[in-house]
Amino acid sequence: MARTNGIDLCYEIFGRDDAEPMLLIMGLGAQMILWDDEFCQQLAARGFRVVRFDNRDIGKSSKLTGGKPLKPLELLKLRFLKIPVEAPYRLRDMAADTVGLMDALGITSAHLVGASMGGMIAQEIAIAFPQRVRSLTSIMSTTGNPKVPPPTREAGAMLMAPPPTTKEEFLTRFAQTWKVLRVGSFPLDEAKDRERAERVFARGLNPAGVGRQLRAILASGSRKERLRAVKAPTLVIHGTVDPLVRPEGGKDTAASIPGARLMMVEGMGHAIPIPMWPQIIDAIDRHAHGAKAQQ
Repeated sequence: MARTNGIDLCYEIFGRDDAEPMLLIMGLGAQMILWDDEFCQQLAARGFRVVRFDNRDIGKSSKLTGGKPLKPLELLKLRFLKIPVEAPYRLRDMAADTVGLMDALGITSAHLVGASMGGMIAQEIAIAFPQRVRSLTSIMSTTGNPKVPPPTREAGAMLMAPPPTTKEEFLTRFAQTWKVLRVGSFPLDEAKDRERAERVFARGLNPAGVGRQLRAILASGSRKERLRAVKAPTLVIHGTVDPLVRPEGGKDTAASIPGARLMMVEGMGHAIPIPMWPQIIDAIDRHAHGAKAQQ
């Protein structure tokens, strides 16, 4: 555990102490263990000191308070009347959490790899704390630009579904959720879903915290204009069939950050399935080591 920005964050490190630091930032309602152990180990084997952690309000990190469950009416007001969503904290606060974790670990700057909401947090760090970022990899994320198409009906319904009330219901929902997000058949991942879900459940659920994180995303608005100031070498990775953050979200991110490279992964949804690890780990590795060579 590390004390940062007035809260406690739970973290884990893979790799040598003297290797290039790389922070993996997870998405909405996702614990750090959804960066699979083997995924982290493979990155560490490429010469990185890999740090994964639970964002605030998830897993073993501090739970906050406040914020009512989102209602469809509130989302409609945001979408059509541009009335902002109220939130106890914003993505900028979560960016400050991450920087505080770096301070606690003695890391002056790091390669940032963010997935979904984690990509949004990484973008906020690159905007507000540019000196802390060696390189930025934004995966299946977006700029907050309201012109990007919304999730598919199925993915959107999943996001707004009431939380499970029993362990069995949670285990079933976990498998259903990832089947929707992965889009298509991925037997290796499907075989691991129950084990992953058991581990997530054992570390503790916090449905109210997931609601606060969702509010943070919606209340933070668009980063599109501010992203033009980002100087960090940037790689944007996005799936061609992402049902939650549509492919246009990745394209918009790459178009908004000067010099960013866009890698569209054929057949990838809103997940990093095991068969796609080699190409994604290769891309992150090349990008981060390439950024170091430029400095």
